[in-house]
Amino acid sequence: MSLYRYLARRLLLLIPLLIGISLVSFLISNALPADPTAANLGERAAADPEIVQAFRDKWGLDDPLYVQYLSYMRNLLKGDMGTSIRSHRPIVDELSKYLPATIELATFGIVISILAGIVFGVISAVWRNRPIDFIVRIISLIGVSAPVFWLALLGLIVLYLRWGIVPGPGRLDARVIPPPNVTGMYTIDSLLAGQWDVFRNALSHLMLPSVVLAAYSVGLITRITRSSMLEVLSQEYMNTARSKGLRERHVILRHGLRNALMPVVTIIGLSYGNLLSGAVLTETIFAWEGIGRYAYNAARTLDFPAIMGVTMLIAIVFVVTNLVVDMLYYFLDPRLRYQG
Repeated sequence: MSLYRYLARRLLLLIPLLIGISLVSFLISNALPADPTAANLGERAAADPEIVQAFRDKWGLDDPLYVQYLSYMRNLLKGDMGTSIRSHRPIVDELSKYLPATIELATFGIVISILAGIVFGVISAVWRNRPIDFIVRIISLIGVSAPVFWLALLGLIVLYLRWGIVPGPGRLDARVIPPPNVTGMYTIDSLLAGQWDVFRNALSHLMLPSVVLAAYSVGLITRITRSSMLEVLSQEYMNTARSKGLRERHVILRHGLRNALMPVVTIIGLSYGNLLSGAVLTETIFAWEGIGRYAYNAARTLDFPAIMGVTMLIAIVFVVTNLVVDMLYYFLDPRLRYQG
Protein backbone atom coordinates (compact mmCIF):
# COMPACT_ATOMS: atom_id res chain seq x y z
CA MET A 1 0.00 0.00 0.00
CA SER A 2 1.43 3.41 -0.96
CA LEU A 3 1.89 6.13 1.64
CA TYR A 4 -0.58 8.45 -0.10
CA ARG A 5 -3.28 5.79 -0.23
CA TYR A 6 -2.67 4.94 3.41
CA LEU A 7 -2.87 8.63 4.38
CA ALA A 8 -6.02 9.23 2.30
CA ARG A 9 -7.78 6.32 3.97
CA ARG A 10 -6.96 7.70 7.41
CA LEU A 11 -8.07 11.23 6.47
CA LEU A 12 -11.44 10.01 5.19
CA LEU A 13 -12.11 8.33 8.53
CA LEU A 14 -11.54 11.62 10.36
CA ILE A 15 -14.53 13.43 8.84
CA PRO A 16 -17.34 11.41 10.50
CA LEU A 17 -15.27 11.23 13.68
CA LEU A 18 -15.06 15.02 14.01
CA ILE A 19 -18.75 15.44 13.18
CA GLY A 20 -19.68 12.90 15.84
CA ILE A 21 -17.47 14.58 18.43
CA SER A 22 -18.97 17.99 17.69
CA LEU A 23 -22.52 16.64 18.00
CA VAL A 24 -21.91 14.79 21.28
CA SER A 25 -20.04 17.70 22.87
CA PHE A 26 -22.75 20.15 21.77
CA LEU A 27 -25.51 18.03 23.28
CA ILE A 28 -23.62 17.51 26.53
CA SER A 29 -22.82 21.23 26.85
CA ASN A 30 -26.47 22.18 26.37
CA ALA A 31 -27.78 19.39 28.62
CA LEU A 32 -26.31 21.05 31.71
CA PRO A 33 -29.03 22.23 34.10
CA ALA A 34 -27.21 25.51 34.82
CA ASP A 35 -28.25 28.76 33.12
CA PRO A 36 -25.47 30.78 31.44
CA THR A 37 -27.61 33.92 31.81
CA ALA A 38 -27.28 33.96 35.59
CA ALA A 39 -23.58 33.08 35.41
CA ASN A 40 -22.67 35.92 33.03
CA LEU A 41 -25.02 38.72 34.06
CA GLY A 42 -24.71 40.50 37.35
CA GLU A 43 -27.22 39.88 40.12
CA ARG A 44 -29.15 43.09 39.41
CA ALA A 45 -29.11 42.57 35.63
CA ALA A 46 -30.28 38.96 35.97
CA ALA A 47 -33.33 40.23 37.88
CA ASP A 48 -34.44 42.39 34.95
CA PRO A 49 -36.54 40.31 32.48
CA GLU A 50 -35.80 42.66 29.57
CA ILE A 51 -32.02 42.42 30.03
CA VAL A 52 -32.26 38.64 30.41
CA GLN A 53 -34.33 38.29 27.24
CA ALA A 54 -31.97 40.57 25.30
CA PHE A 55 -29.04 38.44 26.46
CA ARG A 56 -30.74 35.20 25.41
CA ASP A 57 -31.74 36.66 22.02
CA LYS A 58 -28.19 37.89 21.36
CA TRP A 59 -26.63 34.47 21.97
CA GLY A 60 -29.50 32.44 20.46
CA LEU A 61 -30.19 30.55 23.69
CA ASP A 62 -33.91 30.29 22.95
CA ASP A 63 -33.46 28.72 19.51
CA PRO A 64 -34.10 24.98 19.12
CA LEU A 65 -31.00 22.86 19.68
CA TYR A 66 -30.81 21.67 16.08
CA VAL A 67 -30.89 25.30 14.88
CA GLN A 68 -28.08 26.19 17.27
CA TYR A 69 -26.04 23.17 16.19
CA LEU A 70 -26.48 23.77 12.45
CA SER A 71 -25.59 27.42 12.91
CA TYR A 72 -22.49 26.44 14.88
CA MET A 73 -21.36 23.90 12.27
CA ARG A 74 -21.97 26.37 9.43
CA ASN A 75 -19.77 28.94 11.16
CA LEU A 76 -17.19 26.28 12.09
CA LEU A 77 -16.73 25.32 8.43
CA LYS A 78 -15.85 28.98 7.82
CA GLY A 79 -13.24 28.89 10.58
CA ASP A 80 -15.47 30.79 13.00
CA MET A 81 -15.84 29.17 16.43
CA GLY A 82 -18.10 31.92 17.71
CA THR A 83 -17.63 34.64 20.31
CA SER A 84 -16.99 34.18 24.00
CA ILE A 85 -19.92 35.17 26.20
CA ARG A 86 -17.53 36.09 29.00
CA SER A 87 -14.94 38.20 27.18
CA HIS A 88 -16.86 39.08 23.96
CA ARG A 89 -13.79 38.12 21.92
CA PRO A 90 -13.63 35.58 19.06
CA ILE A 91 -12.93 32.07 20.35
CA VAL A 92 -10.27 31.53 17.67
CA ASP A 93 -8.32 34.56 18.94
CA GLU A 94 -8.52 33.40 22.54
CA LEU A 95 -7.44 29.84 21.71
CA SER A 96 -4.52 31.13 19.64
CA LYS A 97 -3.50 33.22 22.65
CA TYR A 98 -3.55 30.38 25.19
CA LEU A 99 -2.51 27.42 23.01
CA PRO A 100 1.22 28.26 22.66
CA ALA A 101 1.71 28.16 26.44
CA THR A 102 0.18 24.67 26.57
CA ILE A 103 2.23 23.49 23.57
CA GLU A 104 5.40 24.70 25.28
CA LEU A 105 4.53 22.97 28.56
CA ALA A 106 3.29 19.77 26.92
CA THR A 107 6.31 19.48 24.63
CA PHE A 108 8.75 19.74 27.53
CA GLY A 109 6.61 17.26 29.43
CA ILE A 110 6.54 14.69 26.64
CA VAL A 111 10.30 14.99 26.05
CA ILE A 112 10.88 14.24 29.73
CA SER A 113 8.37 11.38 29.52
CA ILE A 114 10.00 9.79 26.47
CA LEU A 115 13.57 10.04 27.74
CA ALA A 116 12.84 8.88 31.28
CA GLY A 117 10.14 6.34 30.38
CA ILE A 118 12.09 4.48 27.69
CA VAL A 119 15.34 4.48 29.67
CA PHE A 120 13.59 3.24 32.82
CA GLY A 121 11.64 0.63 30.86
CA VAL A 122 14.72 -0.79 29.13
CA ILE A 123 16.72 -0.87 32.38
CA SER A 124 13.87 -2.56 34.20
CA ALA A 125 13.47 -5.21 31.49
CA VAL A 126 17.18 -5.97 31.08
CA TRP A 127 17.78 -6.30 34.83
CA ARG A 128 14.50 -8.01 35.55
CA ASN A 129 13.82 -8.96 39.21
CA ARG A 130 16.96 -7.20 40.40
CA PRO A 131 17.02 -4.27 42.85
CA ILE A 132 17.12 -1.68 40.05
CA ASP A 133 14.02 -3.30 38.53
CA PHE A 134 12.08 -2.97 41.78
CA ILE A 135 13.17 0.67 42.18
CA VAL A 136 12.03 1.54 38.65
CA ARG A 137 8.72 -0.25 39.12
CA ILE A 138 8.09 1.68 42.34
CA ILE A 139 8.85 4.97 40.54
CA SER A 140 6.46 4.08 37.71
CA LEU A 141 3.78 3.05 40.20
CA ILE A 142 4.07 6.39 41.99
CA GLY A 143 3.90 8.20 38.66
CA VAL A 144 0.64 6.57 37.53
CA SER A 145 -0.95 6.59 41.00
CA ALA A 146 -0.08 9.93 42.61
CA PRO A 147 -2.67 12.68 42.01
CA VAL A 148 -1.35 15.52 39.87
CA PHE A 149 -2.53 18.23 42.27
CA TRP A 150 -0.72 16.49 45.15
CA LEU A 151 2.55 16.31 43.21
CA ALA A 152 2.19 19.95 42.14
CA LEU A 153 1.51 21.23 45.65
CA LEU A 154 4.26 19.04 47.12
CA GLY A 155 6.74 20.34 44.56
CA LEU A 156 5.83 23.96 45.26
CA ILE A 157 5.97 23.55 49.04
CA VAL A 158 9.27 21.67 49.14
CA LEU A 159 11.23 22.92 46.13
CA TYR A 160 9.96 26.50 46.01
CA LEU A 161 8.83 27.59 49.47
CA ARG A 162 11.21 25.54 51.63
CA TRP A 163 14.35 25.02 49.56
CA GLY A 164 13.98 27.84 47.02
CA ILE A 165 15.65 25.91 44.20
CA VAL A 166 12.86 26.46 41.66
CA PRO A 167 10.91 29.63 40.82
CA GLY A 168 7.29 30.13 41.81
CA PRO A 169 4.13 29.89 39.70
CA GLY A 170 3.85 31.71 36.40
CA ARG A 171 5.70 31.59 33.11
CA LEU A 172 8.20 34.30 34.08
CA ASP A 173 9.29 36.18 37.18
CA ALA A 174 7.23 39.28 37.90
CA ARG A 175 10.18 41.60 37.12
CA VAL A 176 10.97 39.94 33.76
CA ILE A 177 9.44 41.43 30.61
CA PRO A 178 8.15 38.82 28.12
CA PRO A 179 10.05 38.56 24.82
CA PRO A 180 8.58 39.92 21.57
CA ASN A 181 5.64 37.74 20.59
CA VAL A 182 6.45 35.52 17.59
CA THR A 183 5.27 32.02 18.48
CA GLY A 184 3.78 32.70 21.92
CA MET A 185 6.26 30.26 23.48
CA TYR A 186 8.61 32.23 25.72
CA THR A 187 11.60 29.89 25.37
CA ILE A 188 11.55 30.04 21.57
CA ASP A 189 10.68 33.75 21.37
CA SER A 190 13.48 34.67 23.76
CA LEU A 191 15.96 32.65 21.70
CA LEU A 192 14.80 34.33 18.50
CA ALA A 193 15.25 37.73 20.16
CA GLY A 194 18.63 36.79 21.62
CA GLN A 195 17.41 37.45 25.17
CA TRP A 196 19.35 34.75 27.02
CA ASP A 197 18.38 35.97 30.50
CA VAL A 198 14.68 35.71 29.58
CA PHE A 199 15.30 32.25 28.09
CA ARG A 200 16.95 31.00 31.28
CA ASN A 201 14.11 32.43 33.37
CA ALA A 202 11.40 30.89 31.16
CA LEU A 203 13.22 27.54 31.15
CA SER A 204 13.51 27.51 34.94
CA HIS A 205 9.76 28.17 35.24
CA LEU A 206 9.09 25.25 32.88
CA MET A 207 10.99 22.62 34.84
CA LEU A 208 8.71 21.90 37.81
CA PRO A 209 5.32 21.98 36.00
CA SER A 210 6.79 19.90 33.16
CA VAL A 211 8.01 17.23 35.58
CA VAL A 212 4.68 17.20 37.41
CA LEU A 213 2.77 16.99 34.13
CA ALA A 214 5.07 14.23 32.86
CA ALA A 215 4.88 12.07 36.00
CA TYR A 216 1.90 10.00 34.84
CA SER A 217 3.26 9.61 31.31
CA VAL A 218 6.67 8.54 32.62
CA GLY A 219 5.08 5.78 34.68
CA LEU A 220 2.90 4.64 31.78
CA ILE A 221 5.68 4.65 29.16
CA THR A 222 8.01 2.86 31.59
CA ARG A 223 5.54 0.04 32.18
CA ILE A 224 4.68 -0.38 28.49
CA THR A 225 8.36 -0.30 27.47
CA ARG A 226 9.26 -2.86 30.13
CA SER A 227 6.45 -5.19 29.11
CA SER A 228 7.24 -4.90 25.41
CA MET A 229 10.98 -5.35 25.96
CA LEU A 230 10.45 -8.47 28.09
CA GLU A 231 8.44 -9.99 25.25
CA VAL A 232 11.09 -9.10 22.67
CA LEU A 233 14.03 -10.30 24.79
CA SER A 234 12.53 -13.80 24.86
CA GLN A 235 12.42 -14.08 21.06
CA GLU A 236 14.77 -16.40 19.17
CA TYR A 237 16.22 -13.70 16.95
CA MET A 238 17.69 -12.02 20.04
CA ASN A 239 19.68 -15.17 20.79
CA THR A 240 20.67 -15.37 17.13
CA ALA A 241 22.01 -11.80 17.28
CA ARG A 242 24.04 -12.68 20.38
CA SER A 243 25.42 -15.82 18.73
CA LYS A 244 26.80 -13.65 15.93
CA GLY A 245 29.08 -12.00 18.46
CA LEU A 246 27.30 -8.65 18.62
CA ARG A 247 27.77 -6.57 21.73
CA GLU A 248 24.95 -6.84 24.29
CA ARG A 249 24.21 -3.12 24.12
CA HIS A 250 23.91 -3.32 20.34
CA VAL A 251 21.61 -6.33 20.60
CA ILE A 252 19.34 -4.63 23.13
CA LEU A 253 19.11 -1.23 21.46
CA ARG A 254 19.26 -2.19 17.77
CA HIS A 255 17.33 -5.45 17.75
CA GLY A 256 15.38 -5.33 21.00
CA LEU A 257 14.22 -1.73 21.48
CA ARG A 258 13.53 -1.19 17.80
CA ASN A 259 11.10 -4.10 17.70
CA ALA A 260 9.53 -3.12 21.03
CA LEU A 261 8.66 0.43 19.93
CA MET A 262 5.25 -0.21 18.34
CA PRO A 263 3.14 -0.19 21.53
CA VAL A 264 5.42 2.48 23.01
CA VAL A 265 4.75 4.83 20.09
CA THR A 266 1.01 4.42 20.65
CA ILE A 267 1.31 5.39 24.31
CA ILE A 268 3.58 8.33 23.50
CA GLY A 269 1.07 9.64 20.96
CA LEU A 270 -1.86 9.34 23.36
CA SER A 271 0.19 10.87 26.19
CA TYR A 272 1.13 13.87 24.07
CA GLY A 273 -2.51 14.30 23.11
CA ASN A 274 -3.45 14.26 26.78
CA LEU A 275 -0.81 16.84 27.64
CA LEU A 276 -1.78 19.10 24.75
CA SER A 277 -5.48 18.90 25.58
CA GLY A 278 -4.74 20.99 28.63
CA ALA A 279 -3.78 19.96 32.13
CA VAL A 280 -6.40 21.89 34.07
CA LEU A 281 -5.06 21.21 37.56
CA THR A 282 -1.40 21.70 36.66
CA GLU A 283 -2.00 24.95 34.80
CA THR A 284 -4.27 26.28 37.53
CA ILE A 285 -1.87 25.50 40.39
CA PHE A 286 1.16 26.91 38.53
CA ALA A 287 -0.77 29.94 37.17
CA TRP A 288 0.07 28.82 33.66
CA GLU A 289 -1.99 30.73 31.08
CA GLY A 290 -2.78 27.78 28.85
CA ILE A 291 -5.72 25.89 27.40
CA GLY A 292 -6.37 24.01 30.64
CA ARG A 293 -6.84 27.17 32.66
CA TYR A 294 -8.92 28.69 29.87
CA ALA A 295 -11.17 25.61 29.87
CA TYR A 296 -11.59 25.87 33.64
CA ASN A 297 -12.66 29.52 33.41
CA ALA A 298 -15.04 28.73 30.54
CA ALA A 299 -16.71 25.93 32.52
CA ARG A 300 -16.89 28.09 35.65
CA THR A 301 -18.76 30.86 33.84
CA LEU A 302 -20.83 28.51 31.63
CA ASP A 303 -19.36 30.10 28.51
CA PHE A 304 -20.85 27.61 26.04
CA PRO A 305 -19.08 28.91 22.88
CA ALA A 306 -15.73 28.77 24.69
CA ILE A 307 -16.49 25.27 26.01
CA MET A 308 -17.33 24.10 22.49
CA GLY A 309 -14.20 25.77 21.13
CA VAL A 310 -11.96 24.03 23.65
CA THR A 311 -13.72 20.71 23.03
CA MET A 312 -13.22 20.93 19.27
CA LEU A 313 -9.59 21.97 19.74
CA ILE A 314 -8.96 18.97 21.99
CA ALA A 315 -10.69 16.69 19.47
CA ILE A 316 -8.52 18.05 16.66
CA VAL A 317 -5.40 17.57 18.80
CA PHE A 318 -6.22 13.92 19.43
CA VAL A 319 -7.18 13.31 15.81
CA VAL A 320 -3.94 14.83 14.51
CA THR A 321 -1.91 12.97 17.13
CA ASN A 322 -3.49 9.65 16.17
CA LEU A 323 -2.86 10.43 12.50
CA VAL A 324 0.83 11.04 13.23
CA VAL A 325 0.97 7.76 15.18
CA ASP A 326 -0.60 5.96 12.21
CA MET A 327 2.05 7.45 9.94
CA LEU A 328 4.78 6.29 12.31
CA TYR A 329 3.25 2.80 12.19
CA TYR A 330 3.61 2.88 8.42
CA PHE A 331 7.36 3.49 8.69
CA LEU A 332 7.98 1.26 11.72
CA ASP A 333 5.99 -1.78 10.55
CA PRO A 334 7.00 -3.01 7.06
CA ARG A 335 3.86 -5.19 6.90
CA LEU A 336 1.68 -2.11 6.38
CA ARG A 337 3.65 -1.16 3.28
CA TYR A 338 2.92 -4.49 1.63
CA GLN A 339 -0.78 -4.81 2.35
CA GLY A 340 -3.04 -4.70 -0.63
